[in-house]
Amino acid sequence: MQPAVTVGLDGSPESLAAARWAADEAEKRKLPLRLLHAWPLLAPEPPRVPAEVDQNYWAKRLVHTAQAELQARHPGLVIVGKLVADDAQNALLQAAAESEITVLGSRGLEPVESYFLGDISMSVVARAERPVVLVRAEPREQGSPSAPASRVVVALKLHGSSDDLLDFAFHTAAARGVPLLAVHGRSVPLHARVPWGVDHDAGEAMTREAHEQLSKALHPWREKYPRVDVAHSIRLESPARTVVQAGEGAALLVVGRRRHRAGLAPHLGPVAQAALHHGRCPVAVVPHD
Repeated sequence: MQPAVTVGLDGSPESLAAARWAADEAEKRKLPLRLLHAWPLLAPEPPRVPAEVDQNYWAKRLVHTAQAELQARHPGLVIVGKLVADDAQNALLQAAAESEITVLGSRGLEPVESYFLGDISMSVVARAERPVVLVRAEPREQGSPSAPASRVVVALKLHGSSDDLLDFAFHTAAARGVPLLAVHGRSVPLHARVPWGVDHDAGEAMTREAHEQLSKALHPWREKYPRVDVAHSIRLESPARTVVQAGEGAALLVVGRRRHRAGLAPHLGPVAQAALHHGRCPVAVVPHD
């Protein structure tokens, strides 16, 4: 199947914001956009029946309305609507396996149960084998317009491979023509703390070590994407706090998730959880080994 950007639709403001974000991203990546609406009670497609007796009328209308709006905004973009007679989680996981990116709506600061289609989006994020982006509803117009997001932020742990994460982040920054900021937060161990904060020598040593590791991880990607303006930031504080603060005003915040091993329940780490619950910009969760 041809690579595509897929967005899950349920008619909520969050899913419509996700669809608009997905259309922009698909156009930048020169990929088709797939609008997916899944409903277990979807009836088999009847031949030539009037709308008033078509059991799928509202499902079709939801997809067609979104498609018309997005096509008007992006006249050159290939947009395909897809109705699936399946529960949303199964349909989205299947779509994620076939898509370059899967995009879902999110209510961000609300409890986990209030995410798109209940807790479905979190399950998809934790299980999908390809990147999933969660997008919050667009804010209502209030006073002067906010400044446009100007960079992609990627959070790095610096242990284990970060290639999948950096490949996605650099590709996205290059497609958008925006700078990339790589951030790393490192909690200070108890032995390096003093009553007034962090021991100066210990703090400098930790920062120097992290700087060397971060520079080494970024080097091959700087060479692969020479037009991407890259900066990095190291903070001696909670990685979760570091990532959420760095994502303020970003076009996209990119975090990683370890692929789950056989026999273990899929889960999200504390950094990904913090980004999804508290990040105000779109958040991409990229699975990696």
